[in-house]
Amino acid sequence: MSEQSAREVFTNNKEAVLLLLPTLLVIVVFLYWPAIDTFRLSFFQTSLTSERFAGTYNYIRLFTSGSYQNSLLVTFGFGFVVVAGSMLLSLFISFMLYEVDRFTSIYLITAIWPYALPPAVAGLVLLFLLQPDLGILTYWIRSLGAVFGLDLGLDWRTSGPLAFTVVSITAIWKQLGYNIIFMVAAMNNIPNTIDEAAQLDGISRTNRLFKIYVPLMSPTLVFLVVINTIYAFFATFPIIDLMTSGGPGGATNILIYKLFIDAFENFNLGYAAAQSLVLFLVVGVLMYIQLRVTDRYAHYG
Repeated sequence: MSEQSAREVFTNNKEAVLLLLPTLLVIVVFLYWPAIDTFRLSFFQTSLTSERFAGTYNYIRLFTSGSYQNSLLVTFGFGFVVVAGSMLLSLFISFMLYEVDRFTSIYLITAIWPYALPPAVAGLVLLFLLQPDLGILTYWIRSLGAVFGLDLGLDWRTSGPLAFTVVSITAIWKQLGYNIIFMVAAMNNIPNTIDEAAQLDGISRTNRLFKIYVPLMSPTLVFLVVINTIYAFFATFPIIDLMTSGGPGGATNILIYKLFIDAFENFNLGYAAAQSLVLFLVVGVLMYIQLRVTDRYAHYG
């Protein structure tokens, strides 16, 4: 079939509408309508059986709440650690995978397999490995500390900073595989002539990575920064829920988890709706800033 005839197949607007209708229906029912209803609900005080118009009360309560302000700070700190940690660690692992000549497929599968795990399963795996009393990794860390005469207390169930560190490590570990897939693919698209010229010029591996590979991979890195930000703010909920439940003392109570608690445990849907809109705006603004800033340094071509 020629290009001209292919274009003439859907000249009938009614046929086009009928073909698009199922997709449009799904988008309206499961995306736009819930978004509109969430916006409406954010102006109401709700209970299990009733709702009452409250104007901007939920938003005023939100920004005057000490627990919400703490959750906001925890979320930004957690997001920064997870995004920066997963990007940097994935970059170094990808570079090492790219540099090896033998058993590359085995190394690659080993590096990306955590991504195949659902977040809830990843949280359970690290929960058992880092369990303060019986965890295998906890045992070896304490044994290593004993060699140097250090008594390493690793009860992250009662220590806020330790709990924050543990869930951050878990979230980074879970996201490594996704980043590595894209980074290795981006490195493989770099012309061999550039790599060979750099080696002939005696450029060190570190300089090759940051001064040659990273600029050429910048479009992929921009994409991954955005995806990792969405992951840190939203997709880490199962990890927080299973490992710390937002504790201890709110040290891991990120916005998405606080929203869940207020909506489905405290049954305050109006207050949770206001939180979801604020979270949406925060992530949207953050991604816009990321795209505007990183786009200046991205190399397309």
